[in-house]
Amino acid sequence: MGKTKSTGRKFRRLPVGPNGGVQVLLVHPVENLGNPGDIVEVKRGFANNYLLPRGLATIATEYHRKMVEKYKLRLLQVQEAKLSVRRAMAQQLSQQSFTVEVNATEEGHLYGSVGRNEIVAALKAAGVTQITPDQVIMEGAIKELGLYSIKLNLGMGVETEIKVWVVPRTITESQKPGAKEKGK
Repeated sequence: MGKTKSTGRKFRRLPVGPNGGVQVLLVHPVENLGNPGDIVEVKRGFANNYLLPRGLATIATEYHRKMVEKYKLRLLQVQEAKLSVRRAMAQQLSQQSFTVEVNATEEGHLYGSVGRNEIVAALKAAGVTQITPDQVIMEGAIKELGLYSIKLNLGMGVETEIKVWVVPRTITESQKPGAKEKGK
Protein backbone atom coordinates (compact mmCIF):
# COMPACT_ATOMS: atom_id res chain seq x y z
CA MET A 1 0.00 0.00 0.00
CA GLY A 2 1.18 3.46 -0.76
CA LYS A 3 0.36 6.92 0.49
CA THR A 4 -1.08 9.77 -1.46
CA LYS A 5 1.05 12.91 -1.46
CA SER A 6 -1.65 15.41 -0.53
CA THR A 7 -3.63 13.70 2.23
CA GLY A 8 -1.26 11.16 3.68
CA ARG A 9 -4.06 8.55 3.73
CA LYS A 10 -3.39 5.00 2.66
CA PHE A 11 -5.25 3.66 -0.34
CA ARG A 12 -5.97 0.15 -1.53
CA ARG A 13 -5.29 -1.28 -4.94
CA LEU A 14 -8.74 -2.36 -6.06
CA PRO A 15 -9.18 -4.71 -9.02
CA VAL A 16 -10.39 -2.79 -12.05
CA GLY A 17 -13.42 -4.15 -13.88
CA PRO A 18 -14.04 -4.25 -17.62
CA ASN A 19 -16.07 -1.01 -17.52
CA GLY A 20 -13.42 1.02 -15.66
CA GLY A 21 -14.97 0.67 -12.18
CA VAL A 22 -13.62 -1.45 -9.35
CA GLN A 23 -14.63 -5.02 -8.57
CA VAL A 24 -15.72 -5.90 -5.05
CA LEU A 25 -17.11 -9.07 -3.53
CA LEU A 26 -20.33 -8.49 -1.59
CA VAL A 27 -20.35 -9.88 1.94
CA HIS A 28 -23.90 -8.75 2.79
CA PRO A 29 -26.91 -8.08 0.57
CA VAL A 30 -26.94 -4.55 -0.84
CA GLU A 31 -30.22 -3.29 -2.27
CA ASN A 32 -30.15 -2.72 -6.03
CA LEU A 33 -26.62 -4.13 -6.22
CA GLY A 34 -26.51 -7.82 -5.34
CA ASN A 35 -26.41 -10.63 -2.81
CA PRO A 36 -23.59 -12.09 -0.73
CA GLY A 37 -21.01 -13.78 -2.93
CA ASP A 38 -21.69 -11.62 -5.99
CA ILE A 39 -18.76 -9.86 -7.59
CA VAL A 40 -19.96 -6.46 -8.73
CA GLU A 41 -18.36 -3.50 -10.44
CA VAL A 42 -18.93 -0.14 -8.79
CA LYS A 43 -17.34 3.29 -8.84
CA ARG A 44 -14.17 3.66 -6.80
CA GLY A 45 -15.70 6.25 -4.45
CA PHE A 46 -18.73 4.06 -3.67
CA ALA A 47 -16.44 1.15 -2.84
CA ASN A 48 -13.99 3.20 -0.73
CA ASN A 49 -16.50 5.41 1.05
CA TYR A 50 -19.49 3.13 1.56
CA LEU A 51 -19.14 -0.60 0.82
CA LEU A 52 -15.69 -1.33 2.28
CA PRO A 53 -15.83 0.79 5.49
CA ARG A 54 -19.25 -0.62 6.43
CA GLY A 55 -18.14 -4.21 5.86
CA LEU A 56 -20.72 -4.75 3.11
CA ALA A 57 -18.06 -5.83 0.62
CA THR A 58 -14.43 -6.86 0.42
CA ILE A 59 -11.79 -6.68 -2.26
CA ALA A 60 -12.44 -9.26 -4.97
CA THR A 61 -9.23 -11.28 -4.71
CA GLU A 62 -8.79 -14.81 -6.01
CA TYR A 63 -8.61 -16.09 -2.41
CA HIS A 64 -11.95 -14.47 -1.51
CA ARG A 65 -13.55 -15.86 -4.67
CA LYS A 66 -12.45 -19.39 -3.78
CA MET A 67 -13.74 -19.01 -0.22
CA VAL A 68 -17.13 -17.80 -1.49
CA GLU A 69 -17.36 -20.71 -3.94
CA LYS A 70 -16.68 -23.17 -1.09
CA TYR A 71 -19.27 -21.44 1.06
CA LYS A 72 -21.85 -21.50 -1.76
CA LEU A 73 -21.18 -25.20 -2.36
CA ARG A 74 -21.67 -26.00 1.34
CA LEU A 75 -24.83 -23.87 1.46
CA LEU A 76 -26.16 -25.66 -1.62
CA GLN A 77 -25.54 -29.05 0.01
CA VAL A 78 -27.41 -27.98 3.16
CA GLN A 79 -30.34 -26.70 1.07
CA GLU A 80 -30.48 -29.94 -0.93
CA ALA A 81 -30.58 -31.95 2.31
CA LYS A 82 -33.44 -29.81 3.66
CA LEU A 83 -35.30 -30.09 0.38
CA SER A 84 -35.06 -33.89 0.35
CA VAL A 85 -36.36 -34.04 3.94
CA ARG A 86 -39.34 -31.84 2.99
CA ARG A 87 -40.10 -33.93 -0.10
CA ALA A 88 -40.05 -37.11 1.99
CA MET A 89 -42.36 -35.50 4.54
CA ALA A 90 -44.73 -34.40 1.73
CA GLN A 91 -44.82 -37.94 0.37
CA GLN A 92 -45.54 -39.36 3.82
CA LEU A 93 -48.28 -36.83 4.61
CA SER A 94 -50.02 -37.30 1.27
CA GLN A 95 -50.58 -40.98 2.08
CA GLN A 96 -52.28 -40.31 5.41
CA SER A 97 -55.68 -39.00 6.45
CA PHE A 98 -56.43 -36.99 9.57
CA THR A 99 -59.60 -36.63 11.61
CA VAL A 100 -61.10 -33.48 13.11
CA GLU A 101 -63.97 -34.03 15.57
CA VAL A 102 -66.51 -31.22 15.79
CA ASN A 103 -69.96 -30.49 17.17
CA ALA A 104 -72.52 -30.78 14.38
CA THR A 105 -76.25 -30.86 13.76
CA GLU A 106 -78.13 -33.97 12.62
CA GLU A 107 -78.00 -32.62 9.04
CA GLY A 108 -74.20 -32.40 9.12
CA HIS A 109 -73.80 -28.65 9.55
CA LEU A 110 -71.15 -27.56 12.02
CA TYR A 111 -71.92 -25.35 14.99
CA GLY A 112 -68.69 -23.56 14.31
CA SER A 113 -66.20 -24.07 11.53
CA VAL A 114 -62.94 -25.88 10.91
CA GLY A 115 -60.03 -23.63 10.05
CA ARG A 116 -56.25 -23.79 9.90
CA ASN A 117 -55.79 -24.07 13.67
CA GLU A 118 -58.08 -27.09 13.95
CA ILE A 119 -56.27 -28.83 11.10
CA VAL A 120 -52.88 -28.17 12.72
CA ALA A 121 -54.27 -29.53 16.02
CA ALA A 122 -55.39 -32.72 14.21
CA LEU A 123 -51.94 -33.07 12.67
CA LYS A 124 -50.29 -32.62 16.08
CA ALA A 125 -52.62 -35.22 17.60
CA ALA A 126 -51.37 -37.62 14.92
CA GLY A 127 -47.74 -36.81 15.76
CA VAL A 128 -46.97 -34.28 13.00
CA THR A 129 -45.59 -31.33 14.95
CA GLN A 130 -43.68 -29.43 12.24
CA ILE A 131 -46.71 -27.84 10.52
CA THR A 132 -47.86 -24.31 11.45
CA PRO A 133 -51.20 -22.66 10.60
CA ASP A 134 -49.42 -20.44 8.04
CA GLN A 135 -48.53 -23.55 6.02
CA VAL A 136 -52.16 -24.68 5.67
CA ILE A 137 -53.70 -23.41 2.42
CA MET A 138 -57.50 -23.14 2.54
CA GLU A 139 -59.95 -21.18 0.40
CA GLY A 140 -62.37 -20.78 3.28
CA ALA A 141 -63.47 -22.38 6.52
CA ILE A 142 -65.08 -25.83 6.48
CA LYS A 143 -68.70 -25.70 7.65
CA GLU A 144 -70.00 -29.23 6.92
CA LEU A 145 -69.05 -32.80 7.78
CA GLY A 146 -67.16 -34.76 5.15
CA LEU A 147 -63.82 -35.55 3.54
CA TYR A 148 -61.68 -32.63 2.37
CA SER A 149 -58.38 -32.29 0.50
CA ILE A 150 -56.26 -29.64 2.14
CA LYS A 151 -53.05 -28.25 0.67
CA LEU A 152 -49.96 -27.78 2.80
CA ASN A 153 -47.02 -25.57 1.81
CA LEU A 154 -43.94 -27.12 3.41
CA GLY A 155 -41.63 -24.38 2.13
CA MET A 156 -38.87 -24.35 -0.49
CA GLY A 157 -41.48 -24.93 -3.20
CA VAL A 158 -42.71 -28.23 -1.73
CA GLU A 159 -46.48 -28.60 -1.48
CA THR A 160 -48.65 -31.60 -0.72
CA GLU A 161 -52.31 -32.46 -0.15
CA ILE A 162 -53.66 -34.24 2.88
CA LYS A 163 -57.06 -35.81 3.46
CA VAL A 164 -59.01 -34.42 6.41
CA TRP A 165 -62.12 -36.15 7.74
CA VAL A 166 -64.49 -33.79 9.53
CA VAL A 167 -66.63 -36.03 11.74
CA PRO A 168 -69.18 -35.41 14.50
CA ARG A 169 -67.84 -35.51 18.04
CA THR A 170 -68.84 -38.63 19.92
CA ILE A 171 -70.40 -38.08 23.32
CA THR A 172 -69.80 -40.65 26.04
CA GLU A 173 -72.51 -41.59 28.53
CA SER A 174 -70.88 -39.53 31.30
CA GLN A 175 -70.85 -36.39 29.09
CA LYS A 176 -74.58 -36.53 28.22
CA PRO A 177 -76.77 -33.92 29.87
CA GLY A 178 -78.44 -35.22 33.00
CA ALA A 179 -75.92 -38.06 33.52
CA LYS A 180 -75.23 -38.67 37.20
CA GLU A 181 -71.78 -39.41 38.51
CA LYS A 182 -71.40 -42.90 39.94
CA GLY A 183 -70.64 -43.33 43.61
CA LYS A 184 -72.36 -40.21 44.91
